Amino acid sequence: MAVGEANLGDLLPVAGLRLATVSAGIKKPGRRDLVLMALASGSHVAGVFTRNAFCAAPVVVARAHLAASRQQPAYLLVNTGNANAGTGEPGLADAQRCAGAVAELTGVPTEAVLPFSTGVIGEPLPVQKIVDVLPQALAELREDGWLDAAHGIMTTDTRPKACSVRFSCNGRSHVLTGIAKGAGMLRPNMATMLAYLATDVAVSPALLQTLLADAVDMSFNRITVDGDTSTNDACMLVATGAAGNTLLESTDEPLYAALRDALQEACVTLAQGLVRDGEGASKFVTVQVNGGGDEQECLDVAFTIAHSPLVKTALFASDPNWGRLLAAIGRAGLEDLDVTRVAVYLNDVLIAEQGCRAASYTEQQGAAAMAAEDITIRIELQRGPAAATVWTSDFSYDYVRINAEYRT
Repeated sequence: MAVGEANLGDLLPVAGLRLATVSAGIKKPGRRDLVLMALASGSHVAGVFTRNAFCAAPVVVARAHLAASRQQPAYLLVNTGNANAGTGEPGLADAQRCAGAVAELTGVPTEAVLPFSTGVIGEPLPVQKIVDVLPQALAELREDGWLDAAHGIMTTDTRPKACSVRFSCNGRSHVLTGIAKGAGMLRPNMATMLAYLATDVAVSPALLQTLLADAVDMSFNRITVDGDTSTNDACMLVATGAAGNTLLESTDEPLYAALRDALQEACVTLAQGLVRDGEGASKFVTVQVNGGGDEQECLDVAFTIAHSPLVKTALFASDPNWGRLLAAIGRAGLEDLDVTRVAVYLNDVLIAEQGCRAASYTEQQGAAAMAAEDITIRIELQRGPAAATVWTSDFSYDYVRINAEYRT
């Protein structure tokens, strides 16, 4: 189940990056579950990783290798079906073995290979299955492998998430393409479960990291399906430099603004795609909070609403139970909140103001608003100039079923 139509558009190759997707049979025989990305020499890479204290072994290794390679790794290796999380020292050794196997076959240092994993937590990683198919992956690398890779990194996703943005600056055309996966255990708090983006622009490592962090904050950090932050989250941005531009190092250059806008567009598209394909989702919900004293209190209100099981089950039932919205706003932790100034809307329907039901509101209006697949919950706090938006989904019977049966 997913909300809305999947519209991937044309996925544009990024010069300087090649991908291959092969079957290692990690969890299911025959499933294409291993993705290898090869980066042209001189590529720079930025990354953000999960803030979960129980971060997975590949997160530890990838973060260390990214630093050791001075943000110039040569390969990214991604497996699904097994998270290699909660596996202790043996898990760290397994992640290193995978990186080392790629390094041995390609002649690069082990630190030039970043491993990533997603899937079941607490099970040993079947390293040999991965090692056995690496020669095939290396032989099948190609620039137009983005769609296969988008499928290859999926777990409980029902459809791939991918997009491309073409942009221009100073008479030169550039491209940015990205893929992402994630449908549950999704409240990233930094990135998403897994996302990979690449551009042909040459960008300095420091500026690339700033670009990614800012884009993530306005996209992947503003989504939640179930309020759970994964052990394996990672979001990586590759700048191959194949466009041949002078190295981008300053925010004052026109190319910076063009790349920033393209990156934010791609990240928002991918982030919203994750929510639309949230486990069991039947609604795509925008929670928009305006009039806060600062952005953080707007986010506090938005996430309290988005995380509320009572709100999410009402959304699934298409029930305009506005009392649950008032309760969520009231417990969001805002100091000295004047509830008589708060207004609550479902789409364009005013449902509550002055601390009670709006005089103009009818249940028929609310039911009509809630019947749609795409719903906007808008909160007007009227206590300042700040605003924030969060995207979420409902809780359905299928969400419970999928997660109850996840390991069986």
